[in-house]
Amino acid sequence: MKGFISLLDYSTEELVEILNRADKLQELWHKNKMPQSLKNKKIGLWFFGQGFRNRMAFEIGAKSMGAIVSFIPGEIGIHEPLEDIGYYLKNWFNFLVIRAKKHDDLIYLAVNADIPIINARTNLSHPCEIMGDLQFIRQYRKTINDLKMIFIGEVTNLCMSWFEASVKFPIEVTQIAPKKYLADEKLINNLNKNSKGKIKTSDDMELINESVDLIYTDCWPKSDNVNNKNKIKKLFLPYQVKNKHLLKLSKKSIFLPCPPVTRGEEVSIDAMNSKLCLNFAAKEYLLHSQNAIMEIV
Repeated sequence: MKGFISLLDYSTEELVEILNRADKLQELWHKNKMPQSLKNKKIGLWFFGQGFRNRMAFEIGAKSMGAIVSFIPGEIGIHEPLEDIGYYLKNWFNFLVIRAKKHDDLIYLAVNADIPIINARTNLSHPCEIMGDLQFIRQYRKTINDLKMIFIGEVTNLCMSWFEASVKFPIEVTQIAPKKYLADEKLINNLNKNSKGKIKTSDDMELINESVDLIYTDCWPKSDNVNNKNKIKKLFLPYQVKNKHLLKLSKKSIFLPCPPVTRGEEVSIDAMNSKLCLNFAAKEYLLHSQNAIMEIV
């Protein structure tokens, strides 16, 4: 299946080639000499929700490389059968960039409509975001080999894509969260079978120490119910990243709270002000990694 749905669909060597190309495209971007490698390509952007970073980076990146970009209105899989929609869009577009509410809808469309699709986020995974982070981390550390990172939060799409990154690269990923929110043991065991790195889980924040290269956070679980909100807050407040945690790290460590960041929940205000917090700089790399991904599709 051509496209970019999951990191697991690509070999380590292919992913490294994407990162290498992203580095080159970053250099050309800053020189205002972007290659016209997408000239006359027609790209459809179909985005669920209000997130803007990936969407804008895809748009400006594609246009800078000569593509014709159109936004597709509505929500995927609501008004018409997915396979019908896919075939209509195939008449007009070379590939689609989709942010979908349901990962299954993305897969169904890719399989049944025979049109290349880039996964710009689903409920299951967020591979483009992680590729941007990996590019940034590789430039910052000079390598992503032997990266020791802690992901603090439930098993979100970002967490899953970090697990997938550990399968493809020698990265140790430890998810830390309240026990009931830890990844299923069977899932972890299956991923570790063919992993170049190591995936673990724990409910112990004391694992944060100077040997950790990266701390990564995601938002707390959401609920519209007041009682559930209070229960979530009680469970997750001990897992809020504070400056006291970052002071345990080395000066070369990185703190990347993934946006949108909720100060007072997954991150304290003092942690956001830490010199180790580099998420503003890191998000530049979304543009370059996504540009490299569009070139290969």
